[in-house]
Amino acid sequence: MLKTMFNSIRGIVSAKAGDALFVLSGDIEWDIAMPVNDIQGFTLNGECRVFTWLYHREDQMKLFGFASERRRSAFLELLKVEGIGPKGAIKILSGISQGDLEKALENGDVARLEAVPGLGKKTAQKMVLALKGKLVQTREISVSPSPYNDLVEALAQMGYDRRAAAEALAKAESSVGRNMPDAEREKLVFQSAIVLLSGA
Repeated sequence: MLKTMFNSIRGIVSAKAGDALFVLSGDIEWDIAMPVNDIQGFTLNGECRVFTWLYHREDQMKLFGFASERRRSAFLELLKVEGIGPKGAIKILSGISQGDLEKALENGDVARLEAVPGLGKKTAQKMVLALKGKLVQTREISVSPSPYNDLVEALAQMGYDRRAAAEALAKAESSVGRNMPDAEREKLVFQSAIVLLSGA
C-alpha cells in the first residue's frame, strides 16, 4: 500500500482548489490532493515539481502530492497509524506545520496534536506511540543568518531543510533582478528557491 508508482511530476500549476493542486504536464492535467500549506508554496502558472503517492483500490484511484520528499515521508508514516487513512493524513498535514508535528511527536505533546482540526485525543495518542522518533531524522543544525529569515521558516514548514533553504534563497537572490519593488522581488526569490530545492 505504501509504495508509489510515480515518484514525482513536473509541470505548470494550472489551478488551485482547496486541497487540490492541478498540474499540467505535457498533454495531461493532473488533479493532485495535497496538504493546504504545501499548496500555498506553489504559484499559479509557475513551474513545479510535486512528489507523489498513488492510492489505488478496486473502486478508487487518487493521486496525492507533496512539496518535498520529507512531507511525503511524514504522510506515509501517518498512514501506518491505526485509524488514519490518506484523506485523514492530508488533513493532519494541512493543520500543522512539519516542524510542529515533529516537535509534538518527539515531546509526546498530545494536547498540541489534539489542536489539529479533526484530530481526537485517542488518535493523537496513537500517533505519539507509533511515530515518536520516526519523523525526526537529524538534529537541528545552525543556519547562518539570512536576510530572508521569514522565507527560510516558510520553506522549513513546507518540509525543506533550513540550511538548504537558506542556501537556495541566497542563490535565488543573486539571480533575481533588483530593479523592482521589495515585495515583488521577495516573491520571485521565494519561487526561485522552491524550484532550486525541488530540483525542477
